Order: sequence, then structure tokens, then C-alpha cells
Amino acid sequence: MIDRKKIKQLQKTVWEYYNTHGRHSLPWRKTKNPYHILVSEVMLQQTQVARVIPKYRVFLKRFPTLQSLAVAPLRDVLVAWQGLGYNRRAQALHKLAGVVVQEYKGRIPTAYEILLELPGIGPYTASAVSAFAYNAPLPMVETNIRTVFFYHLFTNQEKVSDTELLEVSRVLLDSKRPREWYWALMDYGAYLKGQGVRSNMKSKHYTPQSIFKGSDREVRGAIVCALSTTESATLNKLVATTKIKKDRIQKQIQKLHDEGLIQKKRGRWLLP
Repeated sequence: MIDRKKIKQLQKTVWEYYNTHGRHSLPWRKTKNPYHILVSEVMLQQTQVARVIPKYRVFLKRFPTLQSLAVAPLRDVLVAWQGLGYNRRAQALHKLAGVVVQEYKGRIPTAYEILLELPGIGPYTASAVSAFAYNAPLPMVETNIRTVFFYHLFTNQEKVSDTELLEVSRVLLDSKRPREWYWALMDYGAYLKGQGVRSNMKSKHYTPQSIFKGSDREVRGAIVCALSTTESATLNKLVATTKIKKDRIQKQIQKLHDEGLIQKKRGRWLLP
């Protein structure tokens, strides 16, 4: 059990920081539209806020509603996604839009359990949409929240599970203002990281992020990026455009094709 005094002190610290330094101007904090919030949450997965802000605005201008996203060709979605990386997120978001339009009349479900069944939605994203769109008081954990909990409450512990952290989240949760409470926790966690606090390795589930430069992920991204600027391209054209070795391009092209992220027509590759 966590000491009640520690709980109250941490809540006070988080609220004080948020009231003075909170990122109140973030565009997805100025809406309760579940579609807009969902887009922001998917974009923010493993991507810095500064990179997401302009892409979020452009994406919603191009696809202002879930219905407009659902009927758009995947190619258009992938083109709009360029600069964010992890193109499978865009693919999953596009698929999710189709499912919601077909099965839920275009309305993003409010129930956590149903959200969790949608393409590309994990426990955190389901909780985040519930909290930020519907103000639902659900426990949740992500990287900035972990930083706060580890720094203040698990100082001398290692291999802390998310199950433990979710229980802490449940205890600390402001049930009347869950939306703002999680904004406050995330902002304070981002501040701690900015001060050099690096404590997420205390997590039982911690995995160091792989290096992007020279990785298969970089090759995949380069292929999709190249195809987003042209109608179609041959293998040799992709090699020339990306300046990546042919064998590596061939290998990732096949994987992208198997995942439905690219197509082949008449010997040329293109986005679907």
C-alpha cells in the first residue's frame, strides 16, 4: 500500500505544476471530439509532440470526419501520414474507421471493452480515448505517467509491473476530473524527463527502443515515402530513389506487400 501522505503530496505537486506550466494549448486538448482525440493518440504513439502538432492539423483538414477517413483510399491516408513513421498505425486507423462506420454507424464506442477490440487499439489508447473524449475515470499508464510514479513512489524498486502501476493510477485518480488529471500527470512526467529523469528502465516491461538509422524500419519508411511521391515505381527505381541496397529493398517490399501497405501492378509497386 502507498502511504496516504505520499499520495496527497504527489497529487498536490502534479496539480501545481499543471496549473502553472501545463501544455494547455495543445490542439487535441481543445476538443472532446472522440475522432480527433483518437487521431492524436495514434499519432502520439512513439512520436514527439512537436512533430505531431502540424501533422495532426493537416490530417484532420484532409480527413475532417471518421466517415471521410473510412471512404478514402489507403494511399491518401499514407501520404497524409508521411513524416510520422510507423505507417502501420495509419493503416490500422484507416481500418478502424471502416469498422466503426460499418458496425457502429460512424460513432466511436464509449465502452472501454469495445474500444479495445478495434484495430490498432491497445489498453492505453482505449483508456485515453475514454478519459479525454468521455471523461471516464479509468486507470491508465504510459511513458510519462510511468516516469512520475517511478520517480516519486518506486524510488528503490526494480522490475515494477504495469499491473502495479495501474493500481497506483487507480488510487491516485481524480474521479471527478480524470481528463485534466491525466493531462497534468503527462505534463509533469514530460517535465521530469526534460530535467534528465530516466527511470522507465525500472519497468518490468521496459525494452530499449531500437536504433532507427540503418534499420529495417528505416528501409520500410523510405519505400513508402518514395511511393507517396509518385504514382508507381519499379524495383530499380525504388533502389535509385532511396539509395538503399537492392536486396534490402526487395526483402522489405515483400513484407510491406504481405501487410497490405503496398501493391504490385504490371511489374510496378504502388500504394493501395
